[in-house]
Amino acid sequence: MIHKIRTTFALWLLCCISALTACSRNDATPSEERIAALADQVWAYSQGHAEGFTLDLRSMTEPAEGIAVSYAATQGSHSRQSLNAVVSHALSHDGYVGGWQNSGDGLYYFDSTRLFPEDSLRLALHFGQENNQQSAYIISSGIDVPISGKVAEISRRCTLLVGTTGDYRPLSFCEDDGTYWGFGIEMARAIADALGVEPSFVKTSWPTLSADVLAEPQLFDLAIGGITITDARKAAMDMSDGYLANGKTILCRAADASRFRSLADIDKPEVRVMVNPGGLNEKFALENLTQATIIVHPKNEDIPMLVAVDSADVMITEITEAPYYVQTDPRLAAPLLSQPFTHGQIGVLMQKGQNDLMQIVNAVIRQMKADGSLLRLHEKYGLIYNF
Repeated sequence: MIHKIRTTFALWLLCCISALTACSRNDATPSEERIAALADQVWAYSQGHAEGFTLDLRSMTEPAEGIAVSYAATQGSHSRQSLNAVVSHALSHDGYVGGWQNSGDGLYYFDSTRLFPEDSLRLALHFGQENNQQSAYIISSGIDVPISGKVAEISRRCTLLVGTTGDYRPLSFCEDDGTYWGFGIEMARAIADALGVEPSFVKTSWPTLSADVLAEPQLFDLAIGGITITDARKAAMDMSDGYLANGKTILCRAADASRFRSLADIDKPEVRVMVNPGGLNEKFALENLTQATIIVHPKNEDIPMLVAVDSADVMITEITEAPYYVQTDPRLAAPLLSQPFTHGQIGVLMQKGQNDLMQIVNAVIRQMKADGSLLRLHEKYGLIYNF
């Protein structure tokens, strides 16, 4: 009798375990009815979003940010007939479905999608390469990043190579120990952060800047730090959106501040005007100061001190550079700071054909303008903000 009771209890316990296991399996594995119902919702959603979407199946909402990359397993799925398999794969993986209408054949294509954080671009591109995808889609900026483009090259290298002169306080300066600092250096770090890599700074110079940008093989991926956007540069290379206002002005000794109130006051034979070679400062001086004595000095960072000690009377400089020297050396003044001779903007310079990298750079600039971080950077360096 006892043996029979034990046998009956064991059979009951086994049935209970089997039932619980079956229930657990049913909860974990979506039914065909649930998959079909979700697929119907995705299909209905797609009909109003021909431009494409990434949809979270758990909430039937689109995420505001992230990097979407499709799985190879659902590649080529189109129209309502194949959507059940896409939804099933998504539910058993990351829970996201992406879709877009192909303008070539008019069909709507769907993919099970993985969503990466936006600071994980390198991982997203690696996943896309493993899944034979053409691009990774950054949701917040609407940028398609090619799997095999310039950005992917930078990601594989894990380093953004940044060309900079390192002689232009407070935008780009290299200390004796090799440490770089400045407004442009912080912009470069923000771009590197968006790419998920570290910046590495490569020394260039104003006379060789264009040649260094265009060099093959490339010396660096982009150049930054006080580079004014000009039509000539844009014709030969690519330049980003502006992130800093710029314009030509002067530095002089504080004792001479009332002496120089216009270009006419400067353009006299007895006035010694000092500029660095190869850049827009020298070009401006040669084009606009035909009477003054022009002195070309090889090191831009030396010129303010040379003016202060009376080796020159005036330095042609920018409204981005002059405030720093006025604040740090009481012997100097910038009497025309609020009345610059020219008006322009500073941007990032790079070779043509790097459209994916340029998109990232411009997205970083737009985001910094929108979230106030660009304004805070201006305030940190005492520069004029006019965006």
